[in-house]
Parts: sequence; structure tokens; C-alpha cells
Amino acid sequence: MFDLALSKEQKMIQNEVAKLAKDLVTDNAGEMDADGNIPMNTLQKAWELGISVSAVPEEFGGFGLTDSPITTAIILEELAYADMAFAVAATLPSTVISPLLTSGTKEQQAKYLPIFCGENYAHCTLALNEEHLGFDPIDPKTTATKKNGAYVLNGKKCFVAMAEKASHILVAATLDGQGNLFMVEKDNPGLTVGEREKNLGLYALESNEVTLENCEIPAEDRLGGDNGCDYDSFLQKCRIGMTAMGTGVSRASYEFSKNYAKERVQFGEPIVYKQSIAFMIAEMAYEVDSMRLLTWQAASKLENGLDCARESYLAKIYTGEKTMWVVNNGVQILGGARLYQGIPGGTVLPKRTGHQHY
Repeated sequence: MFDLALSKEQKMIQNEVAKLAKDLVTDNAGEMDADGNIPMNTLQKAWELGISVSAVPEEFGGFGLTDSPITTAIILEELAYADMAFAVAATLPSTVISPLLTSGTKEQQAKYLPIFCGENYAHCTLALNEEHLGFDPIDPKTTATKKNGAYVLNGKKCFVAMAEKASHILVAATLDGQGNLFMVEKDNPGLTVGEREKNLGLYALESNEVTLENCEIPAEDRLGGDNGCDYDSFLQKCRIGMTAMGTGVSRASYEFSKNYAKERVQFGEPIVYKQSIAFMIAEMAYEVDSMRLLTWQAASKLENGLDCARESYLAKIYTGEKTMWVVNNGVQILGGARLYQGIPGGTVLPKRTGHQHY
């Protein structure tokens, strides 16, 4: 037997994050999409909640709490329920801070953690994805070569969130056939940030291509030093984060579609009574729960110090496929509805009067 109920502390965190996301994002998501921008004061309020620095020791500016992958998954689901772009941006510093905590040397932690744990939102980011067909994060095509006591990086990254504003970029590259992470300062002459990308569904999130051409960095900026980092564990955390956000987006689509179907009247009754719609909503419900269970299973193994490569990979594959399915169903249920800003995910339906058709 096992218990999937949240602890009192987890429930409190879930409620706080959900309230923050609702207050900051729900009514503004449409405007953020239209403007292509997440206001800095919005990210600052999320930063002040301490999501990214909770596990950082107090000596470096954090709260010194125990790192919990399950709690992190709960937080990411709530943020993505409000808006995916906001969820990525609000937790972006964690993609640098977390690897530093788990794999960084004492010298690296002392050097970088205070920079990323100040009172203001930390502008740092992760460069993992690559644009070539068949990209595999386990074996990135970006390479690192040791030369004269330094490392030289070459390659091209895509979907590097907020790269233009970042002071440091954590780059994934292959060294001697193994994945590694390297800390690169944004003003390094070998690093070039390209034009802003256009990403479907993430209009508010700034992201760029980043090119590394003979980008030389000091040997001490290889995460973990000469021993390297725990790259497998890093990827497992990334997968769990993505699945948690996919669950949040799917849940928003399901709940909004369900509520809309109860209100939308066609042929004298709410469309939720139509068998095809009712079955669709029911399937959306159990797919959302399935995604969450797969995410929590992987997060639980990681939290207990176990390898979750299989569980995190299966959760990522399943959630990626079913998130597309759930949100597509949401579009079908809404049909020709005229939408405008304001709901979870950025849209709200106006009130219907008389014989209006949408």
C-alpha cells in the first residue's frame, strides 16, 4: 500500500503557488502573449516566493531546505496550469542552481550560488536543446575539447530561454563521449546570442539560438571539476520538470473545457450531455491523472536517491504525446468559440446573451 496524498507542507506550498500564479498570471496571460513579454515585476514576485533557492544553503543566500523533486513537480504543475511561458521563466534559474547544488564543486558553489541567490530575480539560463533532426540530450552534438588547461566549446543551441538577458549560460556539451555541463559567461567572445525565436504557444517567453564558436572557458568552469557532473541525474530532473509542466497545461485544458461544456447550450441542452463530448472529457480526465502519476513515480525514485532514467523517460514520452492530445480535444470542445484573454492558459470566453453564436 502507498499513499499519494500530499503532506500538510506540500499542500500549503501548492496553495501558495496556485494563488500566486492566479493573482499574477491568469488575468494577464493573454496580454503577455500579445506583448511577447513577461513583466519583470511578475517574475520578481515569483522569485520572492523562494522556489529556485529553497534548497540552497543559507551561507550562499538560500533557505537551506531539503531538496524535494516531488514538491518541485507539484510547483511546476501549478505554474504551468496558469501559463507555460510563465512556468518556464519563473523557474529558469533552477536549471542552473540545481546542477550547481548536486554536482558543483565547493569552489563553484561558493563562486556562483551567491550570484544567483540575491534579492532580485537571477538572469541565468540553460542551453541544452539543439535544432538538428534526431537531437538526443544524452549525446549533444555541441562538443568540448580540452586545450592548454582550458575547454573549447563548439556547437549551436536552440530554445535558450531569456538568453539575451542572462549573465551566465549553463551549456550541455559532449566531452570524450560523455555529456557534461559548462558554465559560460554571456560576454564570452566565443558565444553569440541570435535573434529571438518564434515558438508556438510560448509567445510571452523570450528564447534565442546560441552559437558557440571556439568558445574558450577556464577549466574550473566545467561543472564538477575534473570529475565532471552527474549528467544522467541532471537529465532525469529535466524530464520530470517537463512532464510536470505538461500535466499542468493538460489540466488547465481539461478543466476549462469541462466547465465550458456545462455552460454551452446547443439544441436545448448543455453540450456536456452529448455522449461524444462527455466521453472526450472523461478521457481527458484520466489522461491528466495518468501523467501526474507517472511524474510523481519518477520524482519519488529520484527523491529517494534511486536512478529513475526509465521512469522519467517514459513519463516524458507519454506526457509529450498526451498533452498534445488533451489540448487538441480542448480546442475541439470549444469549437468556434470566440476567445479573449483571461483564463488559465491565457483565454476566457465572454458571456453569451440571446442568440449569439461563437
